[in-house]
Amino acid sequence: MKKPAQAKPVERLFPFVLRSRNLLVGHETLRRNKGKLHFVLITCDLPERSRAEILRDFAHYPVVQCYVAADLEKFFGVQGAKPIGFRKSGLAQSIYAELKGRRINQPMTKSKPPASPPTPPGAPIAS
Repeated sequence: MKKPAQAKPVERLFPFVLRSRNLLVGHETLRRNKGKLHFVLITCDLPERSRAEILRDFAHYPVVQCYVAADLEKFFGVQGAKPIGFRKSGLAQSIYAELKGRRINQPMTKSKPPASPPTPPGAPIAS
């Protein structure tokens, strides 16, 4: 009988983030690098006002909430950082795939503009 495969913790990928320099730390840094951003991770101990600001500023990006600031210091060596981001990369995609269940904002849906009604065959074309 096969044993069920144990899920490996996502933390195993964090040292590679440091090596690849794909980590963005702090709200202002994230704001300046929106074009390079894959997703945002915020801590559970982030004040509600700051949390709402991050959700507003990064509504077009996935925002994941987990860990506390002490965990980020242990994993990444950043002191007091509460919002961090990951640059677009295959590594960031892998990390996000494992943290996707902890996403706190909804994906943005693009509304389609109303389409004009179809022109019946043989009708004159408006110029």
